Amino acid sequence: MEFLILIAVVAVLLTALTRFAGWARRKGIGGGLMGPIDEAWHPSADRFRRETAIHEQRVLPPRPGDDRDRP
Repeated sequence: MEFLILIAVVAVLLTALTRFAGWARRKGIGGGLMGPIDEAWHPSADRFRRETAIHEQRVLPPRPGDDRDRP
């Protein structure tokens, strides 16, 4: 009986963590949490994330009525 309770608790915990990970990915807040870990264990991913963030800051949104977006 205790084994079934343990399995149920682990399943609930994994489900909650999976849902939280999906929520964090949709909101884009995972970088702040994983930044120090990526920097230590996967430097190329950390570098790529930083370059992507800089690129996203530099790209300007199209102005309304701009003719460049028409063929």
